[in-house]
Order: sequence, then structure tokens, then C-alpha cells
Amino acid sequence: MQLNSFNDIQRSHRHIFLSPHFDDVIYSCGGTLGVQASAGLRPLVITVFGGAPAAPVEFSQLATDVHRQMGFRQDAQAAVATRRREDSAALDYLRADYLWLDYVDAIYRGTPPYYTNEQQLIGGEVHPGDLWIDRELAQNLVALHERLPDAVWYAPLAVGGHVDHQIVCSAADRLVELGANVKLYEDFPYVLKGGALEKRLNDFGNTLEPALIEMSEMLALRQEAAAMYASQIDVNFDNKAAMLNAMETYTYSIRPVHTVHLERYWTMA
Repeated sequence: MQLNSFNDIQRSHRHIFLSPHFDDVIYSCGGTLGVQASAGLRPLVITVFGGAPAAPVEFSQLATDVHRQMGFRQDAQAAVATRRREDSAALDYLRADYLWLDYVDAIYRGTPPYYTNEQQLIGGEVHPGDLWIDRELAQNLVALHERLPDAVWYAPLAVGGHVDHQIVCSAADRLVELGANVKLYEDFPYVLKGGALEKRLNDFGNTLEPALIEMSEMLALRQEAAAMYASQIDVNFDNKAAMLNAMETYTYSIRPVHTVHLERYWTMA
């Protein structure tokens, strides 16, 4: 079910997932969502960069290339509308509630654009013009925590360093400072890159501890939900078969035991 604002979030939303983009939580935590829904819970996914630009966007070459890879023309509003349809289908399939915030994706921000190449977008520094998003998002999350102090939060670890993931991870750190129960998930598919997870854990001084959720029976559910983001398959995996295989292989590799598939989260020691 779609929510319209923070005010719609209820005490029954005991598990709150922060997704930088429309696909991130299902890519990374889809099995956990399935486990929770099967237990009668109603997990909530908040997509932070879920907004559509209010005015025509000055497309950088990066934005043009990303749109072409996703099969879109230079129409940001139409692209976001398509991605919202994909997201609602996937989250309805997993029986999760969802809220789209109005911040726009990094490739649409700035005049002139803040991020003009992949190195700036993934692994680069957050542009100073974006720091207000971190502050405002953190303020809203803290207010929600004060209203729902027992909620469990799931936020991106920001493996790979995508600037939007960095912003959400930073905002979630304010919750950690207040003693909230925050679990950082491994950003999929960025975590597939060799050394990426180790590098990010090192950024935290190797102070994080792992927590595992067994989701073997939900692997197919995660894969099917992920496939509903049709515009993202070629961009991230080349094809659907490669995506399904990557999810199966990685969730098995966390602890290679026959037929066991896991999702791993990281918490402050």
C-alpha cells in the first residue's frame, strides 16, 4: 500500500527500510521483506530519491547515457513515472507498504549538473549543494524515531559509494547516534565488485558487526520482485538470467551451506 507522507506511518510499521532509489531495498533486502511479510508484519520501504523534477532538466552526458541504458528518452518525468510503476508492482508483490519522498535522483540535480560522469556519481564526493538533503532527511528520520522509538531501521551501508547511498547512510547515522536499532544492508549489486565491501567496512574503522537473516525460502520471491524493475536489468546486470544468478550466488556465498541463502546486515559494535 502506498503512503502519502510521514504522517501516514503507523506504530504497526515496526520495520522501516530506507531505499535511496526505487530498486535498492528489493535488490538488497528482498528476502528479508518476504520473511517479515510471511510472518504477518507489514514492512515499510521509504524511497528517498523518488521525486520527479518539477521543471525541464538540463541533461548532462551522464544523464543522457543513463536514460539510454534504461530505455528512456530525455524526459525525466516519464522516466520517474515508469520507475514508480515498477516499484509499486514489486512492493505490492512482496506485500510491503511504501512511501516515495520528493528528492530527485543525483543525475537530475544541479544547474549546471552536479554529477557529470560516473566517477563523480559512484565513489565520488557528495556535492556541497546536496548537503541540505542530508540535513533535512536526518531531521525527518529523527522525528519519526521519536514517534516510533521501537522501530527497526534498515539503511544502505553505501558499498560502492554512490552519492545518493552516501547521503542516506549519513542521515541514518543520526539515528545510530540516538541509539536507534539500525541495520546497514549490503548494497546490491555494488557489493559484487571485488574489495568493495571490505573498503566500505574499513571506512567505519572495521567496527561493524555482521547479523544474518536466513531467507532461503524467499530467494525466488526476491528474484521475481527484482525482475519487475525491467528498466534496470540491462543497466545493472546485462540480462535477467545474469541477475537471477548473481542474487543466488551471492546470497549463498555469505555462508556456503547447501541450500542456505542469507542476507547480511551490519550494526555498530
